[in-house]
Amino acid sequence: MKASGNRLAALTKELRSEWHNTKGYWKDAKSLEFEHRYMEELLASVDRTVTVIEQLDKLITKIRSDCE
Repeated sequence: MKASGNRLAALTKELRSEWHNTKGYWKDAKSLEFEHRYMEELLASVDRTVTVIEQLDKLITKIRSDCE
């Protein structure tokens, strides 16, 4: 579980970096619309998801420990 969260976080970091690079070339109203409509929500959703994955990993670890 934790490995999946880490991978998602790393891929999202890479996406943020690539988007930042893209904004250096794509500087019109459509780029702003794309960022507000898609990127902001995607990145916020991924951040929330990574947090939930971390919480689930802690819970699973505790359950395993309690069952042993």
